[in-house]
Amino acid sequence: MRDIPKVELHLHLEGGAPPAFIRGLAKEKSVDLSGIFRADGGYTYRDFWHFLQVYEAATSVLTSPDDYARLTTAVLEESAANGVVYSETFLSPDFCGGGDVGAWREYLHAIREAADRAEAQHGITLRGIITCIRHFGPERARPIAECAAQTAGDWITGFGMAGDELKGKPADFKWAFDCAREAGLRITVHAGEWGGAQSVRDALDALQPDRIGHGVQAIDDLALVDRLAEDGIVLEVCPGSNVFLGVCKDWRSHPIEKLRERGVKVTVSTDDPPFFGITMTSDYENLNRHFGWDEEVFAEVNRTALEAAFCDAATKEKIAKRLGTKAP
Repeated sequence: MRDIPKVELHLHLEGGAPPAFIRGLAKEKSVDLSGIFRADGGYTYRDFWHFLQVYEAATSVLTSPDDYARLTTAVLEESAANGVVYSETFLSPDFCGGGDVGAWREYLHAIREAADRAEAQHGITLRGIITCIRHFGPERARPIAECAAQTAGDWITGFGMAGDELKGKPADFKWAFDCAREAGLRITVHAGEWGGAQSVRDALDALQPDRIGHGVQAIDDLALVDRLAEDGIVLEVCPGSNVFLGVCKDWRSHPIEKLRERGVKVTVSTDDPPFFGITMTSDYENLNRHFGWDEEVFAEVNRTALEAAFCDAATKEKIAKRLGTKAP
């Protein structure tokens, strides 16, 4: 399972930070983050909303472009070790320069340089999707969308929204998404992880995304499931994350296979892997164990992911060769 070449579309860059990396950075900066780690060194939290607080505490020691360059290196080394050949990562100028375009450009330059080195060393290609943070509110999303529009191109290829789905409505963020779309960016939205099937409907109706992050709660509304299938909306499913956080009570009850059988385009990603003690390899092993997914199914899912990737045609052709398939 580790050696299957994989495409990952839903990975938060800060959420990929190994605990040891954050502990080391905190020690360098004399910041006490002991409260966010378990005795064995992993991250600790009570529930999803406490996880958001721990996540933001961990990111608090990432304060410079160099910090983000080092983070990018650490994350991509781990992804490549689990067979990932192409990754799209969520980046927020909220954490990288406070929403200032000039500062964001400096962070982006450092991240891209680190990504280029990782591609040369490990054969993994990275592209960025800028996200606004839902629980920061729609006004805060505006400068983030402007950062996205100013740096849109061959590397920053998408715009999305992460954070607490229970805060606000997708329609509240329409200005930010229109700004990003006008700059040529593709659209993805987190929905259907905590907000129910209706949150997926709301995101589709208000923001017209190409992809939905998570989306698994759509299974509770079969008419919505059929709409996703008919419209070709791709779900960035993060099964290990869903099981760990309690979105689904266990692997057997996860709806990824039911969604796939009903014609929905599903992909597999890890979301914030070290926070959940998972990897792409462990998710593939669990999909094989619980749903009988074999190399043929994984190849199909990775082709779907490549087709749905927000990168350009030349990049897709390069990645297709790594997957051993034809470019979409």
